[in-house]
Amino acid sequence: MPGTGVTLDLEWSVLLAACSATPLDEKSLRLQSLLQPRLQRPIRWKALSDLAAHHGVQPLLHQALSGFAQEIPAGDVVFLKQTYLTNLHKSLLISRDLIRIVESLTALGIDVMPYKGVALAEVLYGDVALRQSGDIDLLIRPHDLQRVREAVRTLGYTPHLELSNAQERAYLKSGYECAFDGEAGPNLLEVQWAIQPRFYAVDFDMDGLFERAVTVPVAGHAMKTPEPADLFLILSVHAAKHVWGRMVWLCDIAQLMSRSDLNWAWVGSQAQALGIVRILRVTMLAANRLLGAEIPAAAQANLPEDPEAPALAVEIQSHVVSESDYNVESLAYFRLMMRLRERAPDRRRFLQRLILTPGPGEWNAVQLPRPLFPLYRLVRLSRLAARLVRA
Repeated sequence: MPGTGVTLDLEWSVLLAACSATPLDEKSLRLQSLLQPRLQRPIRWKALSDLAAHHGVQPLLHQALSGFAQEIPAGDVVFLKQTYLTNLHKSLLISRDLIRIVESLTALGIDVMPYKGVALAEVLYGDVALRQSGDIDLLIRPHDLQRVREAVRTLGYTPHLELSNAQERAYLKSGYECAFDGEAGPNLLEVQWAIQPRFYAVDFDMDGLFERAVTVPVAGHAMKTPEPADLFLILSVHAAKHVWGRMVWLCDIAQLMSRSDLNWAWVGSQAQALGIVRILRVTMLAANRLLGAEIPAAAQANLPEDPEAPALAVEIQSHVVSESDYNVESLAYFRLMMRLRERAPDRRRFLQRLILTPGPGEWNAVQLPRPLFPLYRLVRLSRLAARLVRA
């Protein structure tokens, strides 16, 4: 937990056991041994719950411990149950809003795909209550952004960041998402026309994602979502972007790795085309090391060996279980993002785009008329240089 300043070795052991991808009987034995009365310090249940919340796995912790009520203090059993019910209530509210938004956009002929949150909970866990709820994430086609903005405004959502027409046209090329505020707070809805900002240099075929989409029930309502092989690629690069900093992302990957219907030959070919073999290798190794997720033989056969991946996985593992967040604006972060790419051209594209792709920060720093928009590259360079000096 960031900022706790306490050692959480025992709590981490319980959390990893609860989230593990090992067989149920093995998981139960591990938990049983950890929950036995201890001569050392007892489990700090509030710290364990906070740790699970930070890593987005409170529902999985509750599910794993539901059969061990006799080994847990009564007050802590109640607390764990309350956190589960709170998440369930939030998940149902989000499901209601998601259904309303998707039905409204679909009625207007707008292609839309939920791919995280409650939709992902249904796809991977079969239950919206088994994944900690956050906001609503929707994939759209870039040319639909203006229509989406107008449609969700009628539902009570307003853009978190107001852009001029010229800025929006530029942002559609360089950015990847538009956040909307709702009555319950900021950034409740995020619509995305790309998987990552352009500077990460992983250019997914968004039309292909929509063409390969599958239909799943979310709270009883049919919705499109990326098919499992696409999800594996998407969730892996998303976790890498955030340095695998939350356990839930590895839990999701472990669920996908266990699917017998995942087309590993296609995953391998796409990973090589996108230049993300190393990211996938590190992700699977991290899920294996921390959660005991078995790496399928088909994955091993279809993803080229990478001699750098094991050492990176060890580095990532130590970060995930640390008590600090990774500074995603630091020089070390951008060096790591480059190390995660196996091809030199991809590393060069990442660096070039990082340096030369302006965004809302530059537009807010200096107001330039449309004809002078190319000068925002210089603004970007100066802001990056200033940041390096401060570092």
